[in-house]
Order: sequence, then structure tokens, then C-alpha cells
Amino acid sequence: MAATNVPRVKLGSEGLEVSKQGLGCMGMSAFYGPPKPAPDMIKLIHHAVHSGVTFLDTSDVYGPYTNEILIGKALKEGIREKVQIATKFGITTKDGKMDIRGDPSYVRAACEASLKRLDVDCIDLYYAHRIDTRVPIEVTMGELKKLVEEGKIKYVGLSEASASTIRRAHAVHPLTAVQNEWSLWSRDLEQEIVPTCRELGIGIVPYSPLGRGFFSLGASLMENLAEGDFRKNFPRLQAENLENNKLIFEWVTEMAKRKDCSTSQLALAWVHHRGDDVCPIPGTTKIDNFNQNIGALSVKLTPEEMTELESYASTDVVKGDRHAFIASTWLNSETPPLSSWKAE
Repeated sequence: MAATNVPRVKLGSEGLEVSKQGLGCMGMSAFYGPPKPAPDMIKLIHHAVHSGVTFLDTSDVYGPYTNEILIGKALKEGIREKVQIATKFGITTKDGKMDIRGDPSYVRAACEASLKRLDVDCIDLYYAHRIDTRVPIEVTMGELKKLVEEGKIKYVGLSEASASTIRRAHAVHPLTAVQNEWSLWSRDLEQEIVPTCRELGIGIVPYSPLGRGFFSLGASLMENLAEGDFRKNFPRLQAENLENNKLIFEWVTEMAKRKDCSTSQLALAWVHHRGDDVCPIPGTTKIDNFNQNIGALSVKLTPEEMTELESYASTDVVKGDRHAFIASTWLNSETPPLSSWKAE
């Protein structure tokens, strides 16, 4: 496939401009097996930027911390002005268990720490990675608004937030983006979250647009996962569900052959075709896979093909929850009313 021109798009209505496709950096450092060699990952990041993919997605929990440090090292090569860095705060551990924090002092401390690790003066897009259901979202957003005013962050986002949480947050300070899982087989955000974002002028950043690698490799994905790979815990990839779900991949494979593209390109193209306000962030640790992924921008789908693809992975076909920690997703992101908050 010929080299792909990566268009630029406006993400949200606050002025942030990014590449039409981003690069998810999590797997370089965490969760998907052992960390990959830093020189190789820096080379991949530079290749992405020189190819036109300038929207880099990380988080303080990736490692923890090591992925932000990696991005910081990659930026030393004079590419800071070319990239848009998105990072996140809020997922931490307490007594060995996941804890989510959105209290003002934590928000500020997390931001300061990310700035140091990334070695930058300002974070382009700063997300609440998950929603702290003990703290009114207005309080979390109030601190993020202060950080914008102080020039430490440019734009604000939420990840895995419900429509009502998005509305309440946006009323305090405009949101630029909402990050949520969105792929052929993860479409639970379409009923309320997508229309809410569009009504309010908020961009949508789909993570795991390739179903955590399922739409690249199908059931064979599970045969090669390294020790400690987080995906071994995902319900859809468990043996009892995978037996059913591998049929979805077979159907997608047949259509990809007709379209003369790879299954990953077809699945990514479907996400791109969901709207001009959508910027998926597929992750990879290999330059060849990165090149495959940007090839998705050249795949054109008709409305009939979109409908056909969707029928392969409708909710009654897919078996298993989309996330290993489904309780911590947007389904459980309502926060107390502001009136209940007592300032520290």
C-alpha cells in the first residue's frame, strides 16, 4: 500500500489540533508483557512523528511512571514542538488494590509529577483517567481549570465518564476530549456518550480500537501473550468466550480480503468512519504494525459495508465484558452532588 498522508483534525472546539490518528504508548512500558527496549520505542515514536502521527497518548499509571519518562526521552530529540502529548491521572494503588483519586491536592500533585517525568513545561491534553466517585466532578474540574489558568495544561479531558458526568464537568470548564473504548465489538458508548460529546463540541478519542489486538490476530493473539500480559484477564479473551468470538474475526477476515486490506486496517477504518470528531489511538511496539495502522486512513467504506461490519460484532453476538475492570468504567462514574462536598 502506498504511503499514507495523515490528515490533521481539530479535536473538540477549544482549538487543539492533532493528527487524525494517534499513537497509544501504553504497551511500550506496561500491561502487555514486559517493557520493550527504550531505544527501539524511541525509534518507533520518532518514526510515528516523522510519518505525521503526532498525537501521543500516555498515563502516569503506565509502568507506573516509566512510560511518561520514555516519552520525555523521545522528546529530547527536538520534536516537542511537533507533538501533542496527552497524559492522564487518577488511577493509583492503595493497600495493593486499585484506587481512583480526583481530589484537588492529588490532581495538582499528579500534574506536577507528570510535567517532571515528561520534562515539559505544559501538557497539551490532561485527562482524568477514571472518575473518583467520592468527589463531585465539579471539584476535580475546578482544580484542572486552575492548572489551565496557570499554563501547566492546555486542554482537559475525561476517560470512561458517563454522559451526565461529562455534562457536569463541561459546565465547569470546557472539555476538549473524552477517551473511551470504541471498536467494532465495544459500542456501549454510542447510545448516550457519543451524542452528548457531539452536542457539546467535545472530541472523541477511542482507545483499544483494535479490540486489544483481537482484530489484528484473532484468537491466535492468546497463543503468544507474554507472562504477565494484562489481556489474559479480559473476559472476551477467555477460552469459553473466545470460542464464540473467533467467528467475528473470521467474518472480518473475509471482508478484509474483499477490500484488499488487513483485518486491523478494516477495523480501524470502521472507527475512522464514525465521524470527523473521532481520533483513535491504536497502540503498537513495532514499526511494521504502525505502518499497517496508518494504512487504515486510506480504506474507504460505504454505508452498506459499515452496516455489514457492525452486524458481525453486534451486542448479541459478542460474548464477555469488554473490560477486566468493568466496574471502574463509565457505567459507574456518577459522582456526588457538589452541595455534599466539604472542602479540605
